[in-house]
Amino acid sequence: MSDPRRTPGKPIDHSKLDKIVANAHKERDKRLEGYREQSLRIHPWICGRCGREFTQANLHELTVHHKDHNHDNNPPDGSNWENLCLYCHDNEHQRYVDKVRGYDGMATGKQEAATFNPFANLKDMLGKDDKK
Repeated sequence: MSDPRRTPGKPIDHSKLDKIVANAHKERDKRLEGYREQSLRIHPWICGRCGREFTQANLHELTVHHKDHNHDNNPPDGSNWENLCLYCHDNEHQRYVDKVRGYDGMATGKQEAATFNPFANLKDMLGKDDKK
């Protein structure tokens, strides 16, 4: 069995290298087609519920939630997606299951919708830096 490593002084097989690079690009493009990757490019790396911010180091803890709970509804503009941390995503799905089962979780029978919007003042916050 021959050693696949290149020995010093041996010419580089450019056609083999080109194939490897082309395959890497193809795999990257394939990954970028997924709705999670699209959502991470479109939306900020912030949980839409609790406001937790994410970095490359903990990005695996940020999930993409389908607002209408239909995983086949993936419009390219991202209008059916929201980035949620693992905890808020689990909570959202549990609330949905409870709603489907007829349990509202409130003693009064009235379920309140979440009202917090972490991006409500985003334009103002971004504009503050310009005024300095």
